[in-house]
Amino acid sequence: MLDESLLDSPEGLTEADHRGLLRGAAEAGARVRTAARHAAEAGVGDLKPDGRPRAVLIAGPGAAATHTADLLGTLAGPGSPVIRVAPTGVAPAAGALRWELPGWAGSVDLLLIATPDGTEPSLSLLVEQAYRRGCSVAAVAPARTPLAEAVSGVHGMFVPMATAPYDQEEPLAASSPGVFWALLTPLLALLDRIGLLGAAPDALEKVADRLDHIAERCGPAIATDSNPAKTLAVELADALPVVWTEGASAGPAGRRFAAALAELAGRPAVVAELPEALAAHSALLAGPLAASADPEDFFRDRVTEPPALHARVVLLRDRPIGGLTAAPAARDLALSHDTPISELEPEEGGELETLAELIAVTDFAAVYLALASGA
Repeated sequence: MLDESLLDSPEGLTEADHRGLLRGAAEAGARVRTAARHAAEAGVGDLKPDGRPRAVLIAGPGAAATHTADLLGTLAGPGSPVIRVAPTGVAPAAGALRWELPGWAGSVDLLLIATPDGTEPSLSLLVEQAYRRGCSVAAVAPARTPLAEAVSGVHGMFVPMATAPYDQEEPLAASSPGVFWALLTPLLALLDRIGLLGAAPDALEKVADRLDHIAERCGPAIATDSNPAKTLAVELADALPVVWTEGASAGPAGRRFAAALAELAGRPAVVAELPEALAAHSALLAGPLAASADPEDFFRDRVTEPPALHARVVLLRDRPIGGLTAAPAARDLALSHDTPISELEPEEGGELETLAELIAVTDFAAVYLALASGA
């Protein structure tokens, strides 16, 4: 059950936020600025690359590395050379995970490592393997960790992760907003420098400003009825989120939202991109999860019987209303099955800014849902 009264109690939210999730979301803009400064101090701006790498391999544990690779690959455009090196192992623990370079990786490729831990033995071994193969290596991780020493030992580029004091109070959640932006920002700056995508220093400053703006709109002091993130959390309280995205860069935001709902709030979600989502999820909306599927729900005892789980569409768009769009068809399909729909569309701005807004609002929503449901 969602405790809606907690959402309008800033003090109660703060007390319930044992993992620093709300602080991480609220301070995302500051984290971007600190991470950009760390990247500059590490010498990213002084790089003089000899052209683009054949492939950009991204390795790291958990959702943070997955989301980072997804977003960087999307921003790099069609035919992106960004490839995630997925780990193997018997458990999601630092000592149990294993990474291996693809057999074809060599001197024309770039290995990027992103981790909020830095103690994973296999990542240090991966650095040595890349050095033997002739791959260039760069990493973002906490300072003074074994990974930092390994990267420095092979003359790679190491960028200290932008951390906050409360990061050490509890184990870091991989989907934490603070972790995500701390790992992503230096890699954006690096890939901008080698010409793979556009993320110049002024663009990163605009991202930080947009994140600050969203923190003001969605912060804990803003009441639910005027707070889009709290409103979305309430709408999803007893629903199965069916996340539909439109526009290339909205895809990573939707996939990150679904992952954050699972990890932070313990809520399942399904996600797909329009227009294919209309065919992929049509049967789902017409089945037992449809809002009209249980006519007996009207007679349910509201005190002793929990509500049935019904689908709710969440439409994330990164393009204006005009032009070629599947949004009207999406609304028609949802409403034809009596399925409610929530829509988020960012204010105008560059691609990085609008993507940052979608990520920030949905991050806040996932955090509020987690805190108010006691997850």
